Amino acid sequence: MKNFRVGAVQAPGPVPFFILGPCVIESEEFLWSMAVELSSLARSLPISWIFKASYDKANRTSAKSYRGLGIAEGCRLLRAIGDKFQVPVTTDVHSPEEARLAADFVDLLQIPAFLCRQTDLIRAAAETKRPVNVKKGQFLAPWDVRNIAEKLEVFGCQNYIFTERGVSFGYNNLVADMRSLYWIRKQGYPVIFDATHSVQRPASAGDTTGGDGELAPVLARAAVAAGCDGVFIETHSDPAKALSDGPNQIALRDLASLLSELQRIHETVR
Repeated sequence: MKNFRVGAVQAPGPVPFFILGPCVIESEEFLWSMAVELSSLARSLPISWIFKASYDKANRTSAKSYRGLGIAEGCRLLRAIGDKFQVPVTTDVHSPEEARLAADFVDLLQIPAFLCRQTDLIRAAAETKRPVNVKKGQFLAPWDVRNIAEKLEVFGCQNYIFTERGVSFGYNNLVADMRSLYWIRKQGYPVIFDATHSVQRPASAGDTTGGDGELAPVLARAAVAAGCDGVFIETHSDPAKALSDGPNQIALRDLASLLSELQRIHETVR
């Protein structure tokens, strides 16, 4: 099994780690408020975690949709939060240039699912020498991640992890196959399960993406029982008012009980 590490977070590890944060940076005030709440929650449980937020949602359904503050302002805020709360920070990158720019600020570069086969992007991310999280595309089988791993290693990255976030199932729907977690780990790669994007219904609400957020905790519990190394959860203080992916995000008020439950499940199956 390959080893993945960013800050104090490691996989495989004695406990599962969590990637937590809002879908997009809605404002500076909003991001700081979320960071304060999540940092307090992480200390009280305690948990091993990474803070996540996107400076740009580049694949929104509609041209009218909110995208974010942009790379310069977004990465500056993420770095400030990482330093303030002593937590690793991560964000999506969408082009080779963005990978190089973001690497100066964030601890972990994330390759979005729709871009997981883009060789130039993978190369740029690998060459920054930052750890890389690649989200497996909805169109790929679990064993297809080997080709992505080979690209990362050819371009100099040994510190990487994959995220399972469901596969396309008919129109406007995804299904999470827990066997995928087993098959990815069997190949020797640690794997994260994305509980909130796995319940998306892409473009199902016309000019926005819908989803079944109430199912995210159900899938998270199943994934931890199946043996994933980490869980990715987008959370919001008020999902109904979120500027991106509101139907999928878990309300901040419900997060503590879910994370505690996931820790107990891991302890039971370990």
